[in-house]
Amino acid sequence: MVFWIASAVGLAVAYLLGSTPTGYLAGRLLKGIDIREHGSRSTGATNVLRTLGKWPALAVLLVDVLKGVAAIVFVRWFYPWCYAISSATPPIALELQTLAPWLVCLAGLAVLLGHGRSIWLNFTGGKSAATGLGVLLAMSWPVGLGAATAFAATLALFRIVSLSSMLAALTAVALVCGLEQPLPYRLLVIAGSLYVILRHRANIQRLLAGTEPRLGGGGGPGPNAGSQIS
Repeated sequence: MVFWIASAVGLAVAYLLGSTPTGYLAGRLLKGIDIREHGSRSTGATNVLRTLGKWPALAVLLVDVLKGVAAIVFVRWFYPWCYAISSATPPIALELQTLAPWLVCLAGLAVLLGHGRSIWLNFTGGKSAATGLGVLLAMSWPVGLGAATAFAATLALFRIVSLSSMLAALTAVALVCGLEQPLPYRLLVIAGSLYVILRHRANIQRLLAGTEPRLGGGGGPGPNAGSQIS
């Protein structure tokens, strides 16, 4: 029983790491504004770029990636520590080597959910692309590096953040299924990628209509038109 309570605590920590509203805090600290009332009304790094400038956007992007990394690093330390405590062992004979990938999977989903549905922002937030990249890099760096490369190449060609984020998510799915990765990792990447793509529903509609704004191309067709990575 103690082990499962400790496990719930670990997932709660992962969720709270994801919930840290980086872009919102940047707006408050740097200009005293609620960034959700400006530009695309997003807390993502792209809206930070348009509203606050290049360096704040880079800082937000890096912190959002590090949130994903931190969640995976934390659970990889926390659960073995819990498992080592005799009073916190699971009530059934589970090998930690078998259990750990599933716990990492759940923590990855928790940090993505936290970023997209932050408790500090009335369960709103970003689209979890940057945080998802952090999860990938900490979980399996070849998959994360491949997704980051796909994002950078697409962004360089088309200058559309939403398109780059979705293609990076699909690349991650292809890589995690093509490489020898544990089943929980594959399920996490598939579920996380679907979540990121679903969060881009409005962007997909604008892409099909040809109205999705490009980086450096000015605003979009309305206050909510900006794409975002976060």
